[in-house]
Amino acid sequence: MKIPTDVKYTKNDEWVRIEGDTATIGISDFAQDALNDIVYLELPDVGAAIEQGKAFGVVESVKAASDLYMPIGGTVTEVNKPLVDEPETINTDPYGKGWMIKIKVKNAAEADSLMDSAAYEAFCADR
Repeated sequence: MKIPTDVKYTKNDEWVRIEGDTATIGISDFAQDALNDIVYLELPDVGAAIEQGKAFGVVESVKAASDLYMPIGGTVTEVNKPLVDEPETINTDPYGKGWMIKIKVKNAAEADSLMDSAAYEAFCADR
């Protein structure tokens, strides 16, 4: 299981990579592995303002459907449109081509409540 050190993680298995006032968001390798073959993805529109902890989309696999939750609040500036047509990309590259949305960060301090890679690895090991 891949757990990059340059991102923060939620207990719902989303990740966020913050660069300046822009954050890139997706789901972790652990999540994509648990979901198995991802077949459908629903993402918000550019311009949507979404608070930390609120749902921003849905991911469906052959096994289950799961809501996606915002690791930190912000306004959507970019949506990974190719991913909607090829959601299986999340299974092969969850931290690269499998990113879901980019946001303009509302409050970077919200990231302080998230797990770093070591804490997330321990969290996953307990499940």
